[in-house]
Amino acid sequence: MTPSDIQTRIAESRAFVQTFTVEPKGSGILDGLRFAIKDLIDQEGLKTSCGNPRWRDTHPVAPANAVCLDQLLLAGATCVGKTVLDELAFGLSGENLFYGTSLNPRAPDRIPGGSSSGSASAVACGIVDFALGTDTGGSVRVPASNCGIFGMRPSHGVISVAGVNPLAPGFDTVGVFAATSEVLSKAISVLIGDDIRSEVEIGTVHLLREAFALCDLDVNEALKPPVGVIREAFRGKTVDTSLTSITEGSQTDLKDWFDTYCQIQWAEIWSCLGSWVAETKPDFGPTTQKNFEHVRNLDRRTIVGAVHRRESYYRRLKKFLGANDLICMPTTPVLAPLKGSLGIDRTVVDYYPRTLSFTSIAGVGRLPQITLPLGSSNGIPIGLSLLAAEGNDAFLLGAAQTIMELSNLPPSVVSL
Repeated sequence: MTPSDIQTRIAESRAFVQTFTVEPKGSGILDGLRFAIKDLIDQEGLKTSCGNPRWRDTHPVAPANAVCLDQLLLAGATCVGKTVLDELAFGLSGENLFYGTSLNPRAPDRIPGGSSSGSASAVACGIVDFALGTDTGGSVRVPASNCGIFGMRPSHGVISVAGVNPLAPGFDTVGVFAATSEVLSKAISVLIGDDIRSEVEIGTVHLLREAFALCDLDVNEALKPPVGVIREAFRGKTVDTSLTSITEGSQTDLKDWFDTYCQIQWAEIWSCLGSWVAETKPDFGPTTQKNFEHVRNLDRRTIVGAVHRRESYYRRLKKFLGANDLICMPTTPVLAPLKGSLGIDRTVVDYYPRTLSFTSIAGVGRLPQITLPLGSSNGIPIGLSLLAAEGNDAFLLGAAQTIMELSNLPPSVVSL
């Protein structure tokens, strides 16, 4: 691809806040690979916009690279730019009033998903080999699913967030997008400091009953082939499992996990960002404005009960999942909505609570999760997710590669 071709793709993707070239600082398994970073991640000498011009203008340049950026440069990769995101990473759509909506090349009339929208688009458009995003409530998993690429949220705390602007520290993670499972594994292995095993022994695969039951019909239909492959490949090891089984008979549903997640997340967001919002009174897009009204008005008396529930769910998940076990579920319950439809079209008015109820499981449980680009409905991508026990990130990557090989359903990355 010529430099002119790359610039054309960059312009058409609308994925970047700015482009540049930061050469590798060392050599390693990422030699020759190009990547981009979400503009929530510091690069020395540049301002971090966090998706909002007012944030950029009221903060100094970064004094150093984020630790995760240096790790990748030292392993041989070249950084080529900073990518668009939902304002302050507080959103799931990828529609930004100031920087626009990055292209979803597999479904151009639909949202890429957010908040790591530009990073997903840059990978899906073939501009970079991989990209860094952040994932608090689904901000890597959702856009990866919408754009038909691989995306991983690691176990909470295993990748450094030093130099990454916080949203809700109890859930914040640095995640990775990639066009192939091999590149994803290489990048993650550098960031977590662990070698990825090429062959793993998979134990029980738990198909999460509530998640499949609450999906739209077209999502379930799209995921029948890969789920069928898993059932056949792991016959006798694949079981339909309910949340009640995981919580040892305690009656819970996905709404309980969603409520628990949101009450803690909203409290943390206002604690991290509220003083800046109150002092600077920045202009926000309508969705971001509404989001901050919610967090500002949260009844903080709910925090104690939410933290108690989170720790209860976390302990029970830790007890339930064996070292080689997987949870399998749709990444999102719905197809990517049409651009501009959220908050207007009544058919997608519940998009946020439904989607967050799915993504909250990994957040509450501190679990690693990978979304695999294995489903499609009328050309619109839909991801199938695998989750593993906390800290078993390397195993999860090996399991994902195994299932991709078994599926014989390779993903495709669209060229513009």
